[in-house]
Amino acid sequence: MFADISTVQSKLRCFKKRKPERDILHILQSPLMLTGCRSLSWTFFSLTYRRLCTRRSLTSQAALSFSASTVSSIPPYTHSHCFFTSQQASVPLYSSLHSLSAHCSGLMELKEVLQVLEQLAPLSLAESWDNVGLLIEPSKSRPVKTILLTNDLTDPVMEEAEAMNCDLIISYHPPLFRPIKRLVQKDWKQRLAIRAVEAGIAIFSPHTSWDSVKGGVNDWLVGGLGSGQVSVLSQALGGASHSHKLEFTVRSTEELNTVMEELKACDSETTLQHSVGRPDNSGIHASVTCSDSALTPSVQTLLRHNAPSLSFSILKLEKPPLPGHGQGRLSVLDQPVTVATAIQKMKSHLGLSHLRLALGLGQTLESSVCTVAVCAGSGASVLNGVKTDLYITGEMSHHEVLDAVAKGTNVILSDHSNSERGFLAVFREKLAVRLPDSVTVVVSKADRDPLEVV
Repeated sequence: MFADISTVQSKLRCFKKRKPERDILHILQSPLMLTGCRSLSWTFFSLTYRRLCTRRSLTSQAALSFSASTVSSIPPYTHSHCFFTSQQASVPLYSSLHSLSAHCSGLMELKEVLQVLEQLAPLSLAESWDNVGLLIEPSKSRPVKTILLTNDLTDPVMEEAEAMNCDLIISYHPPLFRPIKRLVQKDWKQRLAIRAVEAGIAIFSPHTSWDSVKGGVNDWLVGGLGSGQVSVLSQALGGASHSHKLEFTVRSTEELNTVMEELKACDSETTLQHSVGRPDNSGIHASVTCSDSALTPSVQTLLRHNAPSLSFSILKLEKPPLPGHGQGRLSVLDQPVTVATAIQKMKSHLGLSHLRLALGLGQTLESSVCTVAVCAGSGASVLNGVKTDLYITGEMSHHEVLDAVAKGTNVILSDHSNSERGFLAVFREKLAVRLPDSVTVVVSKADRDPLEVV
Protein backbone atom coordinates (compact mmCIF):
# COMPACT_ATOMS: atom_id res chain seq x y z
CA MET A 1 0.00 0.00 0.00
CA PHE A 2 1.42 3.41 -0.94
CA ALA A 3 0.87 6.81 0.61
CA ASP A 4 -1.63 9.05 -1.16
CA ILE A 5 -0.62 12.69 -1.72
CA SER A 6 -4.07 14.10 -1.01
CA THR A 7 -4.30 12.17 2.27
CA VAL A 8 -0.98 13.52 3.50
CA GLN A 9 -1.84 17.05 2.39
CA SER A 10 -5.10 16.81 4.32
CA LYS A 11 -3.28 15.71 7.44
CA LEU A 12 -0.77 18.56 7.06
CA ARG A 13 -3.58 21.14 6.83
CA CYS A 14 -5.04 19.84 10.08
CA PHE A 15 -1.67 20.01 11.82
CA LYS A 16 -0.32 23.29 10.44
CA LYS A 17 -1.42 25.38 13.44
CA ARG A 18 0.45 23.09 15.82
CA LYS A 19 4.11 22.08 15.93
CA PRO A 20 5.03 21.23 12.32
CA GLU A 21 8.12 19.17 13.03
CA ARG A 22 6.22 16.90 15.42
CA ASP A 23 3.18 16.60 13.18
CA ILE A 24 5.10 15.73 10.00
CA LEU A 25 7.02 13.14 12.01
CA HIS A 26 3.67 11.73 13.15
CA ILE A 27 2.48 11.49 9.53
CA LEU A 28 5.69 9.86 8.32
CA GLN A 29 5.52 7.27 11.10
CA SER A 30 1.86 6.44 10.53
CA PRO A 31 1.07 2.95 9.15
CA LEU A 32 0.14 4.59 5.85
CA MET A 33 3.67 5.92 5.42
CA LEU A 34 5.61 3.06 6.98
CA THR A 35 4.45 0.65 4.29
CA GLY A 36 6.10 2.72 1.55
CA CYS A 37 6.11 6.10 -0.16
CA ARG A 38 6.83 5.49 -3.81
CA SER A 39 4.60 8.38 -4.85
CA LEU A 40 6.20 10.86 -2.48
CA SER A 41 9.64 12.38 -2.40
CA TRP A 42 11.65 14.46 0.03
CA THR A 43 10.95 17.36 -2.26
CA PHE A 44 7.29 17.40 -1.20
CA PHE A 45 8.05 17.14 2.52
CA SER A 46 10.88 19.68 2.50
CA LEU A 47 8.92 22.30 0.55
CA THR A 48 5.78 21.81 2.70
CA TYR A 49 7.80 21.92 5.86
CA ARG A 50 9.64 25.08 4.79
CA ARG A 51 6.28 26.80 4.19
CA LEU A 52 5.13 25.78 7.66
CA CYS A 53 8.37 27.07 9.16
CA THR A 54 7.97 30.39 7.37
CA ARG A 55 4.42 30.89 8.65
CA ARG A 56 5.46 29.93 12.14
CA SER A 57 8.37 32.37 12.17
CA LEU A 58 6.01 35.25 11.32
CA THR A 59 3.76 34.54 14.31
CA SER A 60 6.29 33.64 16.95
CA GLN A 61 9.60 35.00 18.17
CA ALA A 62 10.76 31.58 19.25
CA ALA A 63 13.30 30.25 16.78
CA LEU A 64 13.97 26.62 16.15
CA SER A 65 17.54 26.02 17.28
CA PHE A 66 19.56 23.04 16.30
CA SER A 67 23.28 22.39 16.26
CA ALA A 68 25.20 23.63 13.23
CA SER A 69 26.49 20.13 12.59
CA THR A 70 23.04 18.96 11.54
CA VAL A 71 22.83 21.58 8.81
CA SER A 72 25.57 19.97 6.76
CA SER A 73 23.66 16.67 6.68
CA ILE A 74 20.60 18.17 4.99
CA PRO A 75 19.54 16.10 2.01
CA PRO A 76 19.30 18.11 -1.21
CA TYR A 77 15.81 18.77 -2.47
CA THR A 78 15.89 16.25 -5.25
CA HIS A 79 13.16 14.31 -7.00
CA SER A 80 14.53 10.91 -6.02
CA HIS A 81 11.99 8.72 -4.22
CA CYS A 82 12.48 7.43 -0.71
CA PHE A 83 11.25 4.27 1.00
CA PHE A 84 10.64 3.76 4.68
CA THR A 85 10.18 0.61 6.73
CA SER A 86 9.02 0.18 10.27
CA GLN A 87 12.53 -0.90 11.27
CA GLN A 88 14.33 2.14 9.88
CA ALA A 89 11.79 4.94 10.08
CA SER A 90 11.98 6.10 13.69
CA VAL A 91 15.53 7.41 14.09
CA PRO A 92 16.39 8.48 10.48
CA LEU A 93 13.12 10.38 10.05
CA TYR A 94 13.47 12.26 13.31
CA SER A 95 17.07 13.12 12.49
CA SER A 96 16.11 14.31 9.00
CA LEU A 97 13.36 16.51 10.41
CA HIS A 98 15.84 18.13 12.75
CA SER A 99 17.96 18.87 9.68
CA LEU A 100 14.97 20.31 7.83
CA SER A 101 14.14 22.56 10.77
CA ALA A 102 17.69 23.90 10.92
CA HIS A 103 17.69 24.27 7.15
CA CYS A 104 14.59 26.46 7.03
CA SER A 105 15.35 28.69 10.00
CA GLY A 106 19.13 28.64 10.59
CA LEU A 107 22.07 30.43 9.04
CA MET A 108 24.94 28.74 7.27
CA GLU A 109 28.59 29.08 8.15
CA LEU A 110 31.25 29.18 5.44
CA LYS A 111 32.44 25.64 6.16
CA GLU A 112 28.91 24.33 5.63
CA VAL A 113 28.61 26.08 2.26
CA LEU A 114 31.97 24.57 1.29
CA GLN A 115 30.63 21.12 2.14
CA VAL A 116 27.69 21.68 -0.24
CA LEU A 117 30.08 22.86 -2.98
CA GLU A 118 32.20 19.75 -2.48
CA GLN A 119 29.12 17.56 -2.87
CA LEU A 120 28.19 19.28 -6.12
CA ALA A 121 31.68 19.06 -7.62
CA PRO A 122 34.44 17.32 -5.62
CA LEU A 123 37.71 19.24 -5.82
CA SER A 124 39.50 15.92 -6.37
CA LEU A 125 38.16 16.07 -9.95
CA ALA A 126 40.26 19.17 -10.72
CA GLU A 127 43.43 18.90 -12.77
CA SER A 128 46.67 18.51 -10.82
CA TRP A 129 48.04 21.83 -12.12
CA ASP A 130 44.96 23.78 -11.05
CA ASN A 131 44.52 25.98 -7.98
CA VAL A 132 41.03 25.24 -6.70
CA GLY A 133 39.10 25.43 -3.45
CA LEU A 134 38.99 28.13 -0.79
CA LEU A 135 41.56 30.76 -1.78
CA ILE A 136 40.73 33.51 0.72
CA GLU A 137 39.24 32.87 4.16
CA PRO A 138 38.23 35.79 6.42
CA SER A 139 39.74 35.82 9.90
CA LYS A 140 36.37 36.51 11.52
CA SER A 141 33.70 33.89 10.99
CA ARG A 142 30.26 35.12 9.96
CA PRO A 143 27.14 33.55 8.49
CA VAL A 144 27.03 33.42 4.71
CA LYS A 145 24.03 35.41 3.53
CA THR A 146 25.02 36.44 0.00
CA ILE A 147 26.99 34.44 -2.58
CA LEU A 148 28.13 36.01 -5.86
CA LEU A 149 28.89 33.77 -8.85
CA THR A 150 31.31 35.04 -11.48
CA ASN A 151 33.43 33.60 -14.24
CA ASP A 152 36.32 35.99 -13.53
CA LEU A 153 37.02 38.18 -10.53
CA THR A 154 37.72 41.65 -11.91
CA ASP A 155 37.55 45.17 -10.47
CA PRO A 156 33.93 45.70 -11.63
CA VAL A 157 32.90 42.36 -10.10
CA MET A 158 34.62 43.21 -6.81
CA GLU A 159 32.80 46.55 -6.72
CA GLU A 160 29.56 44.67 -7.30
CA ALA A 161 30.38 42.28 -4.44
CA GLU A 162 31.23 45.09 -2.05
CA ALA A 163 28.04 46.97 -2.92
CA MET A 164 25.86 43.98 -2.02
CA ASN A 165 27.83 43.15 1.17
CA CYS A 166 28.75 39.81 -0.33
CA ASP A 167 30.08 37.12 2.02
CA LEU A 168 31.40 34.64 -0.54
CA ILE A 169 32.55 35.03 -4.14
CA ILE A 170 32.63 31.85 -6.20
CA SER A 171 34.96 32.69 -9.09
CA TYR A 172 35.12 29.95 -11.71
CA HIS A 173 38.65 31.00 -12.71
CA PRO A 174 41.00 31.20 -9.69
CA PRO A 175 42.02 34.85 -9.16
CA LEU A 176 45.11 33.55 -7.33
CA PHE A 177 46.86 30.99 -9.49
CA ARG A 178 50.63 31.33 -9.33
CA PRO A 179 52.51 31.51 -6.01
CA ILE A 180 52.92 35.07 -4.69
CA LYS A 181 55.60 36.39 -2.37
CA ARG A 182 53.97 39.68 -1.43
CA LEU A 183 50.61 41.49 -1.50
CA VAL A 184 51.06 44.92 -3.04
CA GLN A 185 48.88 47.43 -4.86
CA LYS A 186 50.75 47.45 -8.18
CA ASP A 187 49.43 44.01 -9.21
CA TRP A 188 45.69 44.00 -10.05
CA LYS A 189 45.03 40.48 -8.78
CA GLN A 190 46.82 41.19 -5.53
CA ARG A 191 44.78 44.38 -5.13
CA LEU A 192 41.60 42.32 -5.44
CA ALA A 193 42.86 39.85 -2.85
CA ILE A 194 43.62 42.70 -0.44
CA ARG A 195 40.16 44.19 -0.96
CA ALA A 196 38.55 40.81 -0.29
CA VAL A 197 40.51 40.38 2.94
CA GLU A 198 39.68 43.92 4.10
CA ALA A 199 35.97 43.41 3.35
CA GLY A 200 35.88 39.98 4.98
CA ILE A 201 34.82 38.32 1.72
CA ALA A 202 35.74 34.67 1.19
CA ILE A 203 36.80 33.57 -2.30
CA PHE A 204 36.34 30.05 -3.67
CA SER A 205 37.32 28.73 -7.09
CA PRO A 206 36.11 25.39 -8.59
CA HIS A 207 37.60 25.77 -12.12
CA THR A 208 38.43 22.39 -13.67
CA SER A 209 36.40 20.45 -11.09
CA TRP A 210 33.32 22.05 -12.69
CA ASP A 211 34.67 21.11 -16.12
CA SER A 212 35.17 17.50 -15.15
CA VAL A 213 32.12 16.69 -13.04
CA LYS A 214 29.19 14.95 -14.67
CA GLY A 215 26.52 17.56 -15.36
CA GLY A 216 29.12 20.35 -15.22
CA VAL A 217 30.37 22.95 -17.67
CA ASN A 218 31.24 20.59 -20.53
CA ASP A 219 27.98 18.68 -20.35
CA TRP A 220 26.14 22.01 -20.41
CA LEU A 221 28.23 23.16 -23.41
CA VAL A 222 27.70 20.03 -25.51
CA GLY A 223 23.98 20.20 -24.77
CA GLY A 224 23.78 23.32 -26.93
CA LEU A 225 23.46 21.16 -30.06
CA GLY A 226 20.75 18.94 -28.63
CA SER A 227 20.60 15.45 -27.20
CA GLY A 228 23.00 12.71 -28.13
CA GLN A 229 25.14 9.83 -26.91
CA VAL A 230 27.71 11.67 -24.79
CA SER A 231 31.08 10.29 -23.70
CA VAL A 232 34.09 11.76 -21.90
CA LEU A 233 37.21 12.63 -23.91
CA SER A 234 39.75 12.55 -21.07
CA GLN A 235 38.54 10.17 -18.36
CA ALA A 236 38.83 11.23 -14.71
CA LEU A 237 40.35 8.65 -12.37
CA GLY A 238 39.63 7.94 -8.75
CA GLY A 239 42.19 8.81 -6.11
CA ALA A 240 42.95 5.39 -4.64
CA SER A 241 45.04 5.58 -1.46
CA HIS A 242 46.73 2.25 -2.17
CA SER A 243 48.80 2.10 -5.34
CA HIS A 244 50.70 -1.19 -5.08
CA LYS A 245 49.86 -4.80 -4.36
CA LEU A 246 52.49 -7.09 -2.85
CA GLU A 247 51.99 -10.84 -3.16
CA PHE A 248 54.17 -13.12 -1.04
CA THR A 249 54.41 -16.47 0.69
CA VAL A 250 55.30 -17.29 4.30
CA ARG A 251 55.97 -20.64 5.98
CA SER A 252 53.58 -20.45 8.94
CA THR A 253 50.74 -18.50 10.56
CA GLU A 254 53.17 -17.26 13.21
CA GLU A 255 55.47 -15.81 10.55
CA LEU A 256 52.47 -14.24 8.77
CA ASN A 257 51.39 -12.47 11.97
CA THR A 258 54.91 -11.16 12.48
CA VAL A 259 55.15 -9.90 8.91
CA MET A 260 51.77 -8.20 9.11
CA GLU A 261 52.74 -6.35 12.30
CA GLU A 262 55.93 -5.08 10.67
CA LEU A 263 54.04 -4.04 7.51
CA LYS A 264 51.53 -2.08 9.56
CA ALA A 265 54.41 -0.11 11.05
CA CYS A 266 55.57 0.74 7.50
CA ASP A 267 52.18 2.10 6.47
CA SER A 268 50.99 3.79 9.64
CA GLU A 269 49.14 6.62 7.85
CA THR A 270 46.79 4.32 5.93
CA THR A 271 44.83 1.20 6.66
CA LEU A 272 46.73 -1.87 5.49
CA GLN A 273 44.52 -4.09 3.35
CA HIS A 274 45.43 -7.75 3.09
CA SER A 275 44.10 -11.15 2.11
CA VAL A 276 45.30 -14.66 2.92
CA GLY A 277 44.92 -17.73 0.71
CA ARG A 278 44.64 -21.31 1.87
CA PRO A 279 47.95 -22.88 2.89
CA ASP A 280 49.45 -25.56 0.66
CA ASN A 281 52.74 -27.42 0.44
CA SER A 282 54.54 -24.25 -0.66
CA GLY A 283 53.36 -22.21 2.33
CA ILE A 284 50.70 -19.59 3.07
CA HIS A 285 49.95 -17.22 0.20
CA ALA A 286 49.10 -13.64 1.20
CA SER A 287 48.83 -10.20 -0.37
CA VAL A 288 48.77 -6.61 0.87
CA THR A 289 48.12 -3.25 -0.75
CA CYS A 290 50.11 -0.20 0.24
CA SER A 291 50.71 3.43 -0.66
CA ASP A 292 53.62 4.83 -2.68
CA SER A 293 55.34 6.08 0.45
CA ALA A 294 55.17 2.66 2.12
CA LEU A 295 56.36 0.61 -0.88
CA THR A 296 60.10 0.62 -0.19
CA PRO A 297 59.95 -0.22 3.56
CA SER A 298 57.26 -2.85 2.87
CA VAL A 299 59.46 -4.57 0.27
CA GLN A 300 62.43 -4.49 2.65
CA THR A 301 60.28 -6.11 5.33
CA LEU A 302 59.14 -8.91 3.04
CA LEU A 303 62.65 -9.58 1.73
CA ARG A 304 63.86 -10.15 5.28
CA HIS A 305 61.29 -12.91 5.75
CA ASN A 306 61.15 -14.49 2.30
CA ALA A 307 63.41 -17.41 1.55
CA PRO A 308 64.84 -17.54 -2.01
CA SER A 309 62.55 -20.48 -2.81
CA LEU A 310 59.37 -18.59 -1.80
CA SER A 311 57.48 -16.39 -4.27
CA PHE A 312 57.26 -12.61 -4.04
CA SER A 313 55.85 -10.11 -6.58
CA ILE A 314 54.91 -6.43 -6.85
CA LEU A 315 51.91 -5.24 -8.88
CA LYS A 316 51.14 -1.64 -9.83
CA LEU A 317 47.46 -0.83 -9.23
CA GLU A 318 45.68 1.41 -11.72
CA LYS A 319 43.38 4.13 -10.47
CA PRO A 320 39.73 3.28 -11.17
CA PRO A 321 37.89 5.38 -13.79
CA LEU A 322 35.05 7.61 -12.68
CA PRO A 323 32.31 7.13 -15.33
CA GLY A 324 30.83 10.37 -16.62
CA HIS A 325 33.58 12.54 -15.12
CA GLY A 326 36.56 14.01 -16.96
CA GLN A 327 37.66 16.73 -19.36
CA GLY A 328 35.86 17.37 -22.65
CA ARG A 329 32.82 15.66 -24.17
CA LEU A 330 32.06 13.88 -27.43
CA SER A 331 28.44 13.66 -28.55
CA VAL A 332 26.94 11.54 -31.30
CA LEU A 333 23.88 13.68 -32.03
CA ASP A 334 20.45 12.09 -32.03
CA GLN A 335 19.46 14.57 -34.73
CA PRO A 336 22.32 15.60 -37.05
CA VAL A 337 22.40 19.29 -38.04
CA THR A 338 24.12 21.37 -40.69
CA VAL A 339 27.09 23.57 -39.85
CA ALA A 340 24.86 26.64 -40.33
CA THR A 341 22.28 25.25 -37.88
CA ALA A 342 25.01 24.37 -35.38
CA ILE A 343 26.18 27.99 -35.45
CA GLN A 344 22.68 29.32 -34.75
CA LYS A 345 22.10 26.80 -31.95
CA MET A 346 25.35 27.70 -30.24
CA LYS A 347 24.69 31.45 -30.56
CA SER A 348 21.39 30.93 -28.79
CA HIS A 349 22.88 28.59 -26.17
CA LEU A 350 25.75 30.94 -25.33
CA GLY A 351 23.74 34.14 -25.63
CA LEU A 352 26.07 35.57 -28.29
CA SER A 353 25.44 37.46 -31.50
CA HIS A 354 28.74 36.43 -33.09
CA LEU A 355 30.94 33.32 -33.20
CA ARG A 356 34.13 32.52 -35.13
CA LEU A 357 34.00 29.69 -37.64
CA ALA A 358 36.67 27.76 -39.50
CA LEU A 359 35.29 25.37 -42.11
CA GLY A 360 37.12 22.08 -42.41
CA LEU A 361 38.73 21.06 -45.69
CA GLY A 362 35.97 20.19 -48.15
CA GLN A 363 33.21 21.39 -45.80
CA THR A 364 30.45 23.98 -46.41
CA LEU A 365 27.76 25.61 -44.28
CA GLU A 366 25.38 22.90 -45.46
CA SER A 367 27.67 20.03 -44.49
CA SER A 368 26.18 17.63 -41.96
CA VAL A 369 27.34 17.54 -38.34
CA CYS A 370 26.73 14.13 -36.79
CA THR A 371 29.40 14.23 -34.08
CA VAL A 372 30.72 17.12 -32.02
CA ALA A 373 33.58 17.39 -29.51
CA VAL A 374 33.63 20.21 -26.97
CA CYS A 375 35.94 21.54 -24.30
CA ALA A 376 35.15 24.74 -22.42
CA GLY A 377 37.83 27.44 -22.29
CA SER A 378 41.03 26.71 -24.18
CA GLY A 379 40.36 23.18 -25.36
CA ALA A 380 42.94 22.34 -28.01
CA SER A 381 44.95 20.02 -25.75
CA VAL A 382 41.82 17.94 -25.07
CA LEU A 383 40.34 18.08 -28.58
CA ASN A 384 43.54 17.40 -30.51
CA GLY A 385 43.37 14.10 -32.36
CA VAL A 386 39.65 13.53 -31.78
CA LYS A 387 37.95 12.49 -35.02
CA THR A 388 34.67 14.38 -35.26
CA ASP A 389 32.72 16.72 -37.55
CA LEU A 390 32.94 19.77 -35.31
CA TYR A 391 35.05 21.21 -32.49
CA ILE A 392 33.48 23.72 -30.10
CA THR A 393 35.68 25.55 -27.61
CA GLY A 394 36.49 29.04 -26.41
CA GLU A 395 39.86 29.57 -28.04
CA MET A 396 42.52 27.81 -30.08
CA SER A 397 45.79 29.09 -31.49
CA HIS A 398 46.15 29.89 -35.19
CA HIS A 399 48.14 26.74 -35.90
CA GLU A 400 45.82 24.52 -33.85
CA VAL A 401 42.90 25.72 -35.98
CA LEU A 402 44.89 25.05 -39.17
CA ASP A 403 45.60 21.49 -38.01
CA ALA A 404 41.90 20.82 -37.37
CA VAL A 405 40.83 22.34 -40.71
CA ALA A 406 43.38 20.25 -42.62
CA LYS A 407 41.77 17.12 -41.17
CA GLY A 408 38.32 18.20 -42.37
CA THR A 409 37.05 19.23 -38.92
CA ASN A 410 34.97 22.39 -38.56
CA VAL A 411 35.81 24.67 -35.64
CA ILE A 412 33.57 27.07 -33.70
CA LEU A 413 35.25 29.49 -31.28
CA SER A 414 33.32 31.69 -28.85
CA ASP A 415 36.24 33.35 -27.00
CA HIS A 416 37.45 31.79 -23.77
CA SER A 417 35.02 32.73 -21.02
CA ASN A 418 31.98 32.84 -23.31
CA SER A 419 32.17 29.06 -23.50
CA GLU A 420 31.89 28.85 -19.69
CA ARG A 421 29.87 31.79 -18.38
CA GLY A 422 26.42 30.49 -19.25
CA PHE A 423 26.86 27.61 -16.81
CA LEU A 424 26.75 30.04 -13.87
CA ALA A 425 22.97 30.38 -14.16
CA VAL A 426 22.64 26.58 -14.23
CA PHE A 427 24.86 26.21 -11.17
CA ARG A 428 22.96 28.94 -9.31
CA GLU A 429 19.85 26.77 -9.43
CA LYS A 430 21.76 23.66 -8.34
CA LEU A 431 23.27 25.52 -5.39
CA ALA A 432 20.22 27.50 -4.29
CA VAL A 433 18.04 24.43 -3.71
CA ARG A 434 20.68 23.05 -1.34
CA LEU A 435 20.92 26.19 0.80
CA PRO A 436 18.43 27.68 3.28
CA ASP A 437 16.28 30.66 2.36
CA SER A 438 18.59 32.88 4.40
CA VAL A 439 21.25 32.57 1.68
CA THR A 440 20.91 34.53 -1.58
CA VAL A 441 22.83 33.30 -4.62
CA VAL A 442 23.41 35.89 -7.36
CA VAL A 443 25.05 35.68 -10.79
CA SER A 444 27.29 38.68 -11.45
CA LYS A 445 26.02 41.31 -13.87
CA ALA A 446 29.44 42.94 -14.17
CA ASP A 447 31.25 39.80 -15.31
CA ARG A 448 31.94 39.62 -19.05
CA ASP A 449 34.53 38.43 -21.55
CA PRO A 450 37.23 41.09 -22.07
CA LEU A 451 36.97 40.69 -25.87
CA GLU A 452 34.08 41.89 -28.01
CA VAL A 453 33.40 42.17 -31.73
CA VAL A 454 33.51 45.80 -32.96
